[in-house]
Amino acid sequence: LRKMDFLGQSDPYVKLKLTDDKVPSKKTTVKFKTLNPEWNEDFKLVVRDPETQVLRIKVFDWDQVGKHEKMGKNAIPLKDVKPDESKEFTLDLLKTWDVNDPSNEKSRGQIVVELTYRPLKAEELGRDFDEQQEMENAPEGTPAGGGALVVIVHEAQDVEGKHHTNPFARIIFRGEKRKTKTIKKNRDPRWDEKFQFIVEEPPVNDKLHVEVFSTTKRIGLRQPKESLGYINISLGDVVSNKRINEKYHLIDSKNGRIQIELQWRASPPKT
Repeated sequence: LRKMDFLGQSDPYVKLKLTDDKVPSKKTTVKFKTLNPEWNEDFKLVVRDPETQVLRIKVFDWDQVGKHEKMGKNAIPLKDVKPDESKEFTLDLLKTWDVNDPSNEKSRGQIVVELTYRPLKAEELGRDFDEQQEMENAPEGTPAGGGALVVIVHEAQDVEGKHHTNPFARIIFRGEKRKTKTIKKNRDPRWDEKFQFIVEEPPVNDKLHVEVFSTTKRIGLRQPKESLGYINISLGDVVSNKRINEKYHLIDSKNGRIQIELQWRASPPKT
């Protein structure tokens, strides 16, 4: 990839979206401080019309402050992929969608993507759409006009305490506290724990506080519990996008990062 800042490093991630599809973009994890990222991540998208739909691929440079910078993009018409066959594409990253635009002649790097198009049977198609609908709707009994905020704490990386590293994550939303299990002696804990908060109105102006702590039962230590870093996440984006899955740099941590997935499931409209 092309250098995007004076340090010569970038924090790239990729967004994938089919044209004529209202579902939010799929997003890879962020690969920090590299111009040669490897993701090897799989995504499943429901295709409605393989003859006309196009997979749009956009690469961004993640930034902790301000807008994420566009690194380049390209697209693959699904009609270029035969049913039940995998095909690998090596794409030049472009600045604009117009292939004849002179600004696209400048090299912005390449991306390698493998696609497999698998036609669904009628019963599978129904199930896939049901699952998608299930993710978008709140559980029964949710107040009208409100919804469910789902928080999935996936993992943290490079978290380290001064006296011990037995991390757990605590989340606070509107004063309500939840926490993951504690993982002993691990700087890269993986939790994959899901929490749900039912609210009466969309949390467009709210923030979610996530903090990683380490705790120990060893007797005699002055600090049996210490903070390994925290992040405050504004929830306006998840209400509009329905789903966000991102890695965040932990504040007050040297290199610590945490991956949080957020989903907003709105109450079904009254019929």
